[in-house]
Amino acid sequence: MNSILLILILFVPAFASGIAVFFVQKKGTNFLKLILSFSGAYLFSITVLHLIPHVYQSTNTSPEVLGIYVLAGFLFQLFLEQFSQGIEHGHIHTENEHGHHHSHNFPIGIMFSLCLHAFLEGMPLAATHQTELALGISIHHIPAAFALGSILISTHLKKNTIIITLALFAAMTPFGFLLSKAISAGEVGNIQQYFDKIMAVVIGIFLHISTTILFESGSIDHHKFNKKKMIAVIAGVAIALGSFLFVGEHDHGHDHGHDQHEHQHSHDHDEHHDHAH
Repeated sequence: MNSILLILILFVPAFASGIAVFFVQKKGTNFLKLILSFSGAYLFSITVLHLIPHVYQSTNTSPEVLGIYVLAGFLFQLFLEQFSQGIEHGHIHTENEHGHHHSHNFPIGIMFSLCLHAFLEGMPLAATHQTELALGISIHHIPAAFALGSILISTHLKKNTIIITLALFAAMTPFGFLLSKAISAGEVGNIQQYFDKIMAVVIGIFLHISTTILFESGSIDHHKFNKKKMIAVIAGVAIALGSFLFVGEHDHGHDHGHDQHEHQHSHDHDEHHDHAH
């Protein structure tokens, strides 16, 4: 995927959904809950269908070690939510939930954990599965940005400050992608050998977020799947499955052909070197 298009896919939906809090009533967010269910199902599906199989094909790291990194990502996300209050999966905390008003101070802990989370999600995009991963991250950031915007408004910050803060959050995943791409292109520290470990951490994060979304979004009874939510979940799985069967097949074929070309080029070079001796 073109880098500019990838950055737009990552930045625009997150920023636009954050800004939408100025125009949408918090009580009218039933549609947002359906997007949340869809994003959870899609995120879980691409993790299972694309990311896990790919990372376990790695020749750099043993499967057991990768499992530790996946578990670390899961626990790391659990730790981040102590500061972010679950905004990653679109959880909007209202004053009625806790019986008190939000502080008027800037939510530094929430912003730090969210930005770190978004930055880490962008890093594996320089390695593989750009289309599926970018769409998954983009959809997942829509309810997260909306929830962040709602909290920022509740702190009664100036409108310009809220807009700049939302732009910063929306820019973190593209920044993670660009930094990772720049380092790998320049072979500074040979970061490519760590991509499988970074991807394993992101897989753990995605598994935590997607399962939390699927169990939390919807009615007060978190385990009750209503019809609309079920349709949104099935749609998320179907689109991820479609990309797995069609787009993914093409990508894997291309990668395989590229690997064969590299192998053949290396073989020819070795033969030429032997003949020279």
